[in-house]
Amino acid sequence: MKRRFLAASLAALFLIATGSAQATSPRSVEARIDKSAQTMSVYVDGWHRYTWPVSTARRGKITPSGRFTAQWLSKNHRSSRYDNAPMPYSIFYSGHYAVHGTNQISRLGRPASAGCVRLHPDNARILFELTRAVGKDNMTVIVGD
Repeated sequence: MKRRFLAASLAALFLIATGSAQATSPRSVEARIDKSAQTMSVYVDGWHRYTWPVSTARRGKITPSGRFTAQWLSKNHRSSRYDNAPMPYSIFYSGHYAVHGTNQISRLGRPASAGCVRLHPDNARILFELTRAVGKDNMTVIVGD
């Protein structure tokens, strides 16, 4: 009797869990970059999910401010402008500007890039996969001073 009850309870929990997982599939992603704090806050369906350190443009370079929609994605991108530098999990949002992973992890949290928004590769992967899940038209990048 106890085994049947336990099995039925586990089955019900499984159905609830899988049903709620489907109901919570993300529909929108917003990445808010604060250039003065060198951080990115990620919102999924309006809910704050992550805050990560980033690197934006160093002195003499520009990371444009504004509100943008993701234009295209490139999982294993390499820079055509900067010595074939790796740009994993790139989300291009304004011309050649992108949010992407970097191998210069020690520089995160301070301005260091040529204009893109750099993230730890693990965080860039998370953001990239969220963007793929919702579609580029439902991914917004907001860059503020």
